[in-house]
Amino acid sequence: MNKEIQLREEICRIGASLYQRGYTVGTAGNISARLDDGWLITPTDACLGFLDPAAIAKVDAGGNWVSGAKPSKTLVLHRMVYDNNPEMHAVIHTHSTYLVKLTISGVWSQDDVLPPITPYYVMKVGHVPLISYRRPGDPLVAEQIGKLAASVRGVLLERLGPVVWEGSVSRAAHALEELEETAKLWHLAGGDIAPLDEAALKELREVFKARW
Repeated sequence: MNKEIQLREEICRIGASLYQRGYTVGTAGNISARLDDGWLITPTDACLGFLDPAAIAKVDAGGNWVSGAKPSKTLVLHRMVYDNNPEMHAVIHTHSTYLVKLTISGVWSQDDVLPPITPYYVMKVGHVPLISYRRPGDPLVAEQIGKLAASVRGVLLERLGPVVWEGSVSRAAHALEELEETAKLWHLAGGDIAPLDEAALKELREVFKARW
């Protein structure tokens, strides 16, 4: 089985898993994966729970639609991650409930939407800045993400949800899940959780190479 076929199947498997567990609903969200000659991205207005491997769009290195259904309108956003961070091979965007709610009720800070309250949040996600609201597909959002792509693993779009990038589709999903669950924990605790102290953060940096 070649790489492209494997990636198409992985995108469908991860999309179905996220959908079945409520990380995305309806036709919200999109997933992409880097190829040697471009990348794959879920079609516009596709439901992540019912993706067809053959219908996933393929675009070339210049961002031109090559095959499959029409690419997601967030195509430029995904491309900005790949263009500015060659180590990243997957991008996932969802409208996850607790993270969207966080942007409405108030994030911890503009540069860190959530405090470092668990070791796995620090290790698997790290700093996540907020990007102020603009309409879906606005190119200015893609530009902002491009500037951040090499320094963080994800951002939170106000009223729209998280965008997370990683070395594979599965790893991006795991980071997104950790981010959403941390937002859920923060919400359930009423925002009353003390962050890990500097000594704990220093240990996570030294032992696990955490980026915090």
